[in-house]
Amino acid sequence: MTFRAIGLAGLTLAVALPVAAQQSEYGAAIDAERLQGADSENESWLSYGRTYDEQRYSPLDQINRDTVSELGLSWYADMTTSRGQESTPVVVDGALYITTAWSLVHAFDVRSGERLWTYDPQVDRGKGRDACCDVVNRGVAAWDGKIFVGTLDGRLVALDSASGDVEWEVATVDASLPYTITGAPRVVKGKVLIGNGGAEYGVRGFVTAYDAETGEQAWRFYTVPGNPADGYESDVMTAAADTWTGAWWNLGGGGTVWDAMAYDPELDLLYIGVGNGSPWNQALRSPGGGDNLFLSSIVALDPDDGSYSWHYQTTPGETWDYTATQHIMLADLEIEGDIRRVVMQAPKNGFFYVLDAEDGELISANNYTPVNWATHIDLQTGRPVEVADARYEKSNNPAIVLPGPLGGHNWYPMAFSQDTGLVYIPVTENFMGYVADGEFVTDPDGWNTGVDFGRGFQLVMSQPEIPSNASLLKAWNPVTQEEVWRVQHPIGEGNAGVLATAGGLVFQGTRSGEFVAYNDETGEALWTDYVQAGVMAAPATFTVDGEQHIALLVGSPALPKAGPGAAEPTTVASRNNSRLLIYRAGGDAMLPSNPITTSVEGDFEIPQIEASNELLSQGETAYNRNCSVCHGPMGISLRADTYPDLRLSRRIATQNSWAAVVLEGELSDAGMVSFDSELSDSDAEAIRTYIINQANLTLQ
Repeated sequence: MTFRAIGLAGLTLAVALPVAAQQSEYGAAIDAERLQGADSENESWLSYGRTYDEQRYSPLDQINRDTVSELGLSWYADMTTSRGQESTPVVVDGALYITTAWSLVHAFDVRSGERLWTYDPQVDRGKGRDACCDVVNRGVAAWDGKIFVGTLDGRLVALDSASGDVEWEVATVDASLPYTITGAPRVVKGKVLIGNGGAEYGVRGFVTAYDAETGEQAWRFYTVPGNPADGYESDVMTAAADTWTGAWWNLGGGGTVWDAMAYDPELDLLYIGVGNGSPWNQALRSPGGGDNLFLSSIVALDPDDGSYSWHYQTTPGETWDYTATQHIMLADLEIEGDIRRVVMQAPKNGFFYVLDAEDGELISANNYTPVNWATHIDLQTGRPVEVADARYEKSNNPAIVLPGPLGGHNWYPMAFSQDTGLVYIPVTENFMGYVADGEFVTDPDGWNTGVDFGRGFQLVMSQPEIPSNASLLKAWNPVTQEEVWRVQHPIGEGNAGVLATAGGLVFQGTRSGEFVAYNDETGEALWTDYVQAGVMAAPATFTVDGEQHIALLVGSPALPKAGPGAAEPTTVASRNNSRLLIYRAGGDAMLPSNPITTSVEGDFEIPQIEASNELLSQGETAYNRNCSVCHGPMGISLRADTYPDLRLSRRIATQNSWAAVVLEGELSDAGMVSFDSELSDSDAEAIRTYIINQANLTLQ
């Protein structure tokens, strides 16, 4: 039993308080009025994007250009998972809530850093196979004493905000299909909204609303039409089906809503971002072409019943994995003398869009990063003017396209400053060689893109004039559709989310291990802290007892290996130093300085092997289809702290040791499940042979 000292008539008594009284400050007492007024709550960060408009702008200014040099670490907490960390903290009523890889939820006392509770949904590690891009999770939602999380295996779980106990949970997807959830839920008018992922695997996308009190389903909106034989759910789906051809439903169609949502209380509209087609290759899913609604679209819905209001499609008939699931934000902009309520998005396809929030009218669009698949957006038709050669699936000729499937901007949250009027975009410049897979066969347990990744990688590497990937932070004027400034990061792979504040600052982490505060008008770096980890997540800011704090969850699939931010593991809890970091002016906490001791098995001698070109070709094809997304192109891992570089694995030394992992699932508990349903014994051995050959070619 816990005792607390209280004063009474000059006496101090030790009084036993019931648990409920002790925990009342962690009540997450959020309702519609409080969410709509979130911008005025300095002590909170009430939802994923802070406010319903998802601007990720804070009016706090104690930490500003003049005082940011005083910023220091107040406290930190080690996380227990060694995968990517993408969660934005939610701070409400004295508690801070984050999620980590494998859908764990952690609650902390925001003052002391005490860990209040941890919830582990016990996701089967084999489910990691259905997660296209790591077993990440982007955060929670809070409402009326509950914390909501979507789990990787497709559940929506309501937790008691004070204790972490499960209030209710519901399966949001058909568990027999390769759906996943990595995005943060949102709560609108007492309904919890959640989408899903899985378009690479062949699923049909939708978003669902559940009653926040009971978990009962309120409505569901499908983003692509299903099998005509089953009937369409609405007239909207009937009309959407007219934009498809062939038997698209056999391949799922795609269109998953795996990240972006925003809500406008005055217009009472919910905005969702819709993903790519399944397969990517349009000639396979819709051989007669068509726009394929509502792929790659922003769709506005009535939050009461999920009924359709309007849509804008960024990439009609998409075939490059150009999702429109990227961050959607709302703002009031002065355009040609009028104040317009707008929707803004920088989706993967490389163009920045400004739409009228009420009816979806295209106001303006311009490329925020170099593109070569389209010349511009026709403002009269609202459609991109495509470069014909970019459609590899029509010409059946390989095409090097910019941006590639990483997108000009991916899931990393942007920020909009109400002071500068600028949007700060985490941008990635990346090329991709798109080659139609002439031997495509649907794989019920694997990726179904219809693109030959191996030949695509080789195509890009055969062109020495193509630059390496670049990662940047760009300040973008959404009214003039022009770049204002840019900062290029040291590492070109990946990026991180952004925070803007009234202190004249923009905060962002980097994959090279820095956490940086920039001048929001010029891009000048004013403060840097080295965080011993790569960063992907976006920061949040709030006050504790009137003092501004900044929170950041760090941890990316690879530790920084070079430069001033280079790091080694300094915690036994995770290989990639995943941590929650809390900063304040005058903070003097220090991260561990000594690397932990790791076991070393001695030097590894690369095996020698003789193999026919036919066997190497078989291994390369099987590797590209089944292994390259995690373990890297041509056997070269870009995320070796999470996904081992197979060229250096001792498992390749013998056929039996290799088969024990690849076919028998010896490492299933670590997320490396058996691939015996996809790979024959011959395929597995061919992959091992290919990896050994790559090791000898690239490491000797």
